[in-house]
Amino acid sequence: MNPIPFNRAAVTGREAEYVTRVIAEGPLHGDGPFTRECHAWLERLTGSPKALLTTSCTHALEMAALLLDLQPGDEVIVPPFTFVSTVNAIVLRGARPVFVDIRPDTLNIDETKIEAAITPRTRALLLVHYAGVACEMDAIMAIAARHGLPVVEDNAHGLFGAYKGRALGTFGTFATLSFHDTKNLSCGEGGALMINDTQYVDRAEIIREKGTNRTRFYRGQVDKYTWCDVGSSYLPSDILAAYLLAQLESHDRIQRRRHELWTRYAEALAPWASDNGIRLPIVPAECQHPAHIFYLLMPSLEARTRLLAHLRSKLILAVFHYLPLHLSDMGRRFGGAEGQHPITEDVSDRLVRLPLFFQLSDEDQARVIEEVMAGGTAS
Repeated sequence: MNPIPFNRAAVTGREAEYVTRVIAEGPLHGDGPFTRECHAWLERLTGSPKALLTTSCTHALEMAALLLDLQPGDEVIVPPFTFVSTVNAIVLRGARPVFVDIRPDTLNIDETKIEAAITPRTRALLLVHYAGVACEMDAIMAIAARHGLPVVEDNAHGLFGAYKGRALGTFGTFATLSFHDTKNLSCGEGGALMINDTQYVDRAEIIREKGTNRTRFYRGQVDKYTWCDVGSSYLPSDILAAYLLAQLESHDRIQRRRHELWTRYAEALAPWASDNGIRLPIVPAECQHPAHIFYLLMPSLEARTRLLAHLRSKLILAVFHYLPLHLSDMGRRFGGAEGQHPITEDVSDRLVRLPLFFQLSDEDQARVIEEVMAGGTAS
């Protein structure tokens, strides 16, 4: 019986060829020809006016915080059900995350609770499109407009997702993408900052290049480059961009297979889930999801623990997801306590993510489905 991993990064066929070309022809540093090709692909795929590859989604979020000039004492509204990178970008600037609980259906920030959390110190709304299913963007953008607040979309899950036909990552002032090896498209580690307000493009290029105007120098716009602003080294090697380009070129094939697997889970598990008090993902009609995550919401923590143990015994790796950030050691420093965000606390205890990746075979998926139903039945 072969082990079934939770994830295996997609390989589409041209990754090694492109990486070899970079090694043979150079340059190895960032912003080479493969990086520029990736920028063009991301701008075409999303409609965002400017893409900048970064070494991670974490670094893209840090760039967004720098571009917003977050300062000590500022506040940023953010959901507590997310990865630590979302809030670290805020905290690194000395600002304070203000947590707003999630909706029970999409597991996205509850837009009906945002306005009550806004204070005179609020500087931005930082959203997460969980599993690539869109937040309620009409309501959120209306709130942001009323209060004059920029919106940042943490779209690590959401490349190829859409809300009412519009690509995720194109609503806010900025959006961030992830190309970690758990994502639909990957280069191992990598990300991108998507800039939808072009007034920020010049400064973003400077911040990304250690606070210098070296990008303008490479374009021949200045005869030497110098230190202009704060910044860091946020651009990835062209080797990573070469790998990513092969994935971007094959995105249709990757996405088609992921949707096949996601749909098969949904259809095969629906009757069993209904019979056993288990909830499958909810995708509102106005949302187009990218088949990034397929999860189960078990009836209890005990039921989840039993299911995960059963799957491990059958050599199938399924995993839970985020722990509530407000209950973490760092979260408690910002006033987090039990009971503040009950939906997040409840969901975190019950959620199970099933294996979902490009190379997952029909036979292995059938085995996952069989063992999920065997190990997750109410006792």
